[in-house]
Amino acid sequence: MNSTFSDHKIAIVIPYYNASRQITRVVSKIPNWIDSVIIVDDCGNELLPEQKVREALSDQVEFIFLKNEKNLGVGGATKNGFEYAINNSFDIVIKVDADDQMDLSYLPNLLEPLIENRSLVSKGNRFKDLKALRAMPAVRKFGNLGLSFLMKVATGYWHNFDPTNGFLAIKTEILKEIDFTKVHNRYYFETSLLAEFYFQEAKIIDIPMPAIYGDEKSNMNVFIMFFSFSKNLTITFVKRIIKRYFLYDFNIGSLYLLTGFPLFIFGILFGIRTWIESYLTNTFTPTGTIMIITLSLILGFQLLLQAVQVDILNAPKNK
Repeated sequence: MNSTFSDHKIAIVIPYYNASRQITRVVSKIPNWIDSVIIVDDCGNELLPEQKVREALSDQVEFIFLKNEKNLGVGGATKNGFEYAINNSFDIVIKVDADDQMDLSYLPNLLEPLIENRSLVSKGNRFKDLKALRAMPAVRKFGNLGLSFLMKVATGYWHNFDPTNGFLAIKTEILKEIDFTKVHNRYYFETSLLAEFYFQEAKIIDIPMPAIYGDEKSNMNVFIMFFSFSKNLTITFVKRIIKRYFLYDFNIGSLYLLTGFPLFIFGILFGIRTWIESYLTNTFTPTGTIMIITLSLILGFQLLLQAVQVDILNAPKNK
């Protein structure tokens, strides 16, 4: 298997930020068939223990150190690592976090779909492993479940789950097609990257793997993320729908949206207006008016459900 991997130029990108206690453990687990490790220092308070990192890393693995001029966030640091990999002709790039919460024994599992040309992207999925799901703290479990569903809706990747999982393997040929200015610099990085992959029709394979919770305290709060992501998720969703169904194509899903959305909104607004008038004048609403409101809501909702079904069928699917 390793000989197969050696036929490809593979780099690991590690965005580094205040993880001096964990980074040495992370690099010590990197196998010697990885060609290069690109660590991008994102200007945190804890300096990278460069000498310890070099000593922990196999002599057969090239160590590349990049430092941002200012703090850009996990996405900004990762993008700089990706750009270096693209400019230096790597075939595959793997994103690994510096906090030692990713099991690097799953590197072969991530790489196999790319090596076998079954996919251009693979990523970890903590929700396909029941043991991993039980081990995940309850707050993070339910928070991630809710976020994952909303991100499915926003990105169009209905057949993938756990989109906030940052353990990614990507062929640089698809990264070359991505406009990195449209990919967010901070915690929305993974979701915005998936949104860009969608328009390249890149198939993404989920790899079941456990989540590891060690001594590193996460900088993220799932519920704060839930609310802070709302604006970005809404923008991502609206842009995707407009591009997918009205700019790049026009199909039956477009018709469902054009008819279903106005009918549903009309039913809601007209129903509220009618109810207020009836309440203020203390009169009964005519049966015909009630029927118009009811039919608008039911028909509009049914058409929107059909649009969702079309969107699910149009999602990039694995072979």
